[in-house]
Amino acid sequence: MATGMSLTLCFLTLRHRRPKAKYIIWPRIDQKSCFKSMITAGFEPVVIENILEGDELRTDLKAVEAKVQELGPDHVLCVHSTTSCFAPRVPDRLEELAVICANYGIPHIVNNAYGVQSSKCMHLIQQVRASKDIKTVSLASSFLWSIRNLHPVVTRRASASPSLDVLITLLSLGSNGYKKLLKERKEMFSYLSNQLKKLSEAYNERLLHTPHNPISLAMTLRTLDKHCSRAVTQLGSMLFTRQVSGARVVPLGSMQTVSGYTFRGFMSHTNNYPCAYLNAASAIGMKTQDVDLFIKRLDKCLKTVKKEQNKENVDIEEMALKLDNVCLDTCQDSS
Repeated sequence: MATGMSLTLCFLTLRHRRPKAKYIIWPRIDQKSCFKSMITAGFEPVVIENILEGDELRTDLKAVEAKVQELGPDHVLCVHSTTSCFAPRVPDRLEELAVICANYGIPHIVNNAYGVQSSKCMHLIQQVRASKDIKTVSLASSFLWSIRNLHPVVTRRASASPSLDVLITLLSLGSNGYKKLLKERKEMFSYLSNQLKKLSEAYNERLLHTPHNPISLAMTLRTLDKHCSRAVTQLGSMLFTRQVSGARVVPLGSMQTVSGYTFRGFMSHTNNYPCAYLNAASAIGMKTQDVDLFIKRLDKCLKTVKKEQNKENVDIEEMALKLDNVCLDTCQDSS
């Protein structure tokens, strides 16, 4: 099934074990389906804001434990954590969260949608294995299963079609073939990181330091966002129309309401991240030529946006100069 539906069923299953529970403690990640899954299951999400450590957004463990104590363990259905995510957010501190859950007798559900393709995420999962832990995984993201396959089975997502597609994929690849893809993905992550760092420095930007995120990278867009966020959103639009669908730009201060809950700074996983940025990720199946083509198109888009921005600045300066001259002439005429 789709990840959100799988999470919903996990929460509904736990409802029978914990009839008094009405809250789900959720370290914030700005992704709609995992949030809607809690609402759909009939529970009230308790959003725990992340804390900024360097460039990274990490789990606020003290806030999680304080909220458990405030609500009472019997009224908390579970802690709903996440592994794979867009930088600068990094995987939740699963080991520490597992300890908190064990101490208070609370189940721990881990959204591991993209995490199977990352050895680091899977290591985190292995470290917190317990009888009360549940993990979910995405077929589309981790097993090369095209999301287009959902079209004919979209009204019956619990059908055998996804399982059959995954079986065919694994049989055709074999164990060694899949491990080879995982190894290549890790190599592509390093290559993408190096190329994106070079490009960011060429535009007086920088690659955010997020060593705990093994899949996603983020590059600042401070120079574009200096005057207004329009240039940032324009860059995102240009990338999309050039078929660069894996990258996304995150402007400052965007607001989004999801199922009645308003999130400030939506997509950045926090209310006030210091700067706008661009995300890029290394997914399974990516090749060197894919990275090169992405960097080439991003470079062209940045040049175009910068050129238009400089032209606007020149036009504004010329207009200001003309206004000054008009004011000066008016003052001279009146005197």
